[in-house]
Amino acid sequence: MNHTSGAFRDFAKYSSLSVLAMIAMSCYILADTFFVSQGLGTNGLAALNLAIPAYNFIHGTGLMLGMGGATRFSILRSQQAGREADRMFTVTLYLAAVFSLIFVAAGLLFSGRLALLLGADTAVYDMTRTYLHVLLLFSPAFILNDVLVCFVRNDGNPQLSMAATIVGSLSNVVLDYLFIFPCGMGIFGAVFATGLAPVIGILIMSPHWLKKDKGFHLLRTRPDGRLCGITLSLGFPSLLAQMSSGIVMIVFNAIILGLLGNTGVAAYGVVANLSLVVTSIYTGLAQGVQPLISQAYGRKQTDTVRKQLKYSLLSMAVFSAAVYLILFFFASPVAAVFNSEKNPELQRIAVEGLKLYFTSVLFTGFNIVLSTYFTSVEKALPAQVISLLRGLILIIPAAFLMASLWHMTGVWLALPVTELLTAAAGLLFLRRYRNLYSSGH
Repeated sequence: MNHTSGAFRDFAKYSSLSVLAMIAMSCYILADTFFVSQGLGTNGLAALNLAIPAYNFIHGTGLMLGMGGATRFSILRSQQAGREADRMFTVTLYLAAVFSLIFVAAGLLFSGRLALLLGADTAVYDMTRTYLHVLLLFSPAFILNDVLVCFVRNDGNPQLSMAATIVGSLSNVVLDYLFIFPCGMGIFGAVFATGLAPVIGILIMSPHWLKKDKGFHLLRTRPDGRLCGITLSLGFPSLLAQMSSGIVMIVFNAIILGLLGNTGVAAYGVVANLSLVVTSIYTGLAQGVQPLISQAYGRKQTDTVRKQLKYSLLSMAVFSAAVYLILFFFASPVAAVFNSEKNPELQRIAVEGLKLYFTSVLFTGFNIVLSTYFTSVEKALPAQVISLLRGLILIIPAAFLMASLWHMTGVWLALPVTELLTAAAGLLFLRRYRNLYSSGH
């Protein structure tokens, strides 16, 4: 009984702090959505929505490195392999530097081409290009912040990682308002506020990662191909989870532009950005329990692994039911919050979208929790397959096929169908690997 209550207490502590941190992180973009809709209208909202996939790729890269490196770090620490754990941290920072250079180069050289590639027309091109340019230049801060959040949490300090993320996000909300309205900086103000948030988060975490008595340190070591491979392999599902959001937005924006134009894209922006918040809660739940599962797995405590997975899935199911009921019954006032021009067409499209698109929540939550669980126990293949199915293999053909058959209704239902089919595959993986999460069978 004491062991069970202790396992649940750890779960409640780590998952709640991580969920709060991820909600705060998702507010980076939601705050932009609200203030841009108020200050720059439908075109501003469309430009923001076209540029957001770049944020998904940057954030996904940071999570890939942070989750991959920190998962292996946590297992090594539980096995008393301190020097190997430090090497893992150092190699993760090498990878962070490489990816940061790639994103910064893209921001300096290809912002305009990316804006066109993402579907910006003459009405929204300048705003889309500006957002992309500044966002990509801030990519080193986003990536380093994601890496440190994961390592600090896995080093037994979830409170500090949560505090850094929440304070950074709240600063973004305040700076968004100041830059867009009193300062009149437009879309540049929105993205500049967003870029400063991870810088603030890094500074808040500095007391932990700069102390010599903490659990991870930089070593004088060359880049290690094997450790790089472990980091990328274990973290790849986290990248895919974020990439899937970006890819879905790119595909859906292109389809909706053809069906309903910029007003349709703006309405989809409302739905998609709320979806980012909901998805962030599932991600927070999964990432919060990851250190506990990885530590138990490293110590061969199979019963604890099983318990933590059960707690995660039960919490996810309760939250999913609550979210859908709220969005179904309050779809109209929720959409109206982001419809500053009181555009009736935007309102109608967004209300229908909220009710249909979010039928996916239970399956989405199941897939995110399951993918992170397999990562936590070093089973990269099922985690990668689940992420690929929902992020690439199923969603794109489903979107085009269902849009051609049922127009916007098909667009809204493409995600629920994709997540349902992926969840079915996930259940098959659970049965195959049941020895990892069940004891005595």
